Amino acid sequence: MNLVFDFGAVLFDWQPAQLVAEYFPQQAATPAAAAQLAHGIFGHTDWHEFDRGDLTLDAVVARTAQRLLLPQAPVQALIAGIGDGLQPNEAMLGVLSALSQRREQRGDLRLYYLSNMPVPYARTLERKHVFLQWFDGGIFSGDVLCCKPDPFIYQMLQTRHALAPALTVFIDDLQTNVDAASALGWHGIHFVSAAQLQRSLANLLGQHS
Repeated sequence: MNLVFDFGAVLFDWQPAQLVAEYFPQQAATPAAAAQLAHGIFGHTDWHEFDRGDLTLDAVVARTAQRLLLPQAPVQALIAGIGDGLQPNEAMLGVLSALSQRREQRGDLRLYYLSNMPVPYARTLERKHVFLQWFDGGIFSGDVLCCKPDPFIYQMLQTRHALAPALTVFIDDLQTNVDAASALGWHGIHFVSAAQLQRSLANLLGQHS
């Protein structure tokens, strides 16, 4: 069985509203204001183009500051610091470690990742986190100029590693990304928590053992 993991909000903690509140306490003084500002930064086309590798970090900083009428220095600090600030979800590290051990002992699993991740952050994660070596392969969006839920990025991973769709499980916190994988014949798990994922994987792996 091939298990394909998203990174942000699955293997790494990602709380954008809390993040913007740290850098913009006045503009994000309430939870609602923080959520709105976070959406303005990370939900905009500019950010998607940065994810896809079509915009540089400096360009997305300049566009975001101008578009949202924010001072550029804290926008620069926020965006430039995200790669170093991404921290692994400890519960999910435990799940991934157990799966990696099972792969070594039984040889019935392969582990991959498929993440919308700008190039600067991808290189930072590769440098900082040894557990990325547990994966048999993966794709960061910024490296291939394509983002989920575009079917092409899923097909690229599938072709690159000869994944059989019926034996491939995709795990993501966004339902739209899960739906795109399901449309290609993959199994999809909408991630909510480490405990929920363990239960779902136990069912799937039990069916295919």
